[in-house]
Amino acid sequence: MMAVSAANLHEEGVPHLSARRVADHLGITMSELATLVGVARNTLSTAVGGRKVDTALSPVVRILAMAGEMAGGEDRAVIWFKHQPIPGWAGKSAYDLVREGKSEKVLTYLEAVRSGVYA
Repeated sequence: MMAVSAANLHEEGVPHLSARRVADHLGITMSELATLVGVARNTLSTAVGGRKVDTALSPVVRILAMAGEMAGGEDRAVIWFKHQPIPGWAGKSAYDLVREGKSEKVLTYLEAVRSGVYA
């Protein structure tokens, strides 16, 4: 199985990430995705919100891509993202940290693990 690709998360012919595809990929509703990335539910479904949606979804897509590379596939990356506690964060998963606006902390953690530094 391949790692998550941002190309798979676009609608055909549309330059921006597809909130619907990201939500489907994660197995969550559009409302849950809106809460996860901190934007209004309506913003996710309007074409006008394209750039704002890209900005909100990009960290999630980057996290999933890195986790997919390291975990050996998309399905494993999603399971890790939603359920695996990250050491040093009181049992919180990447999903929890992203919802709290801490996606950079998750990316930093993944970079450290990829570099051979384990928490």
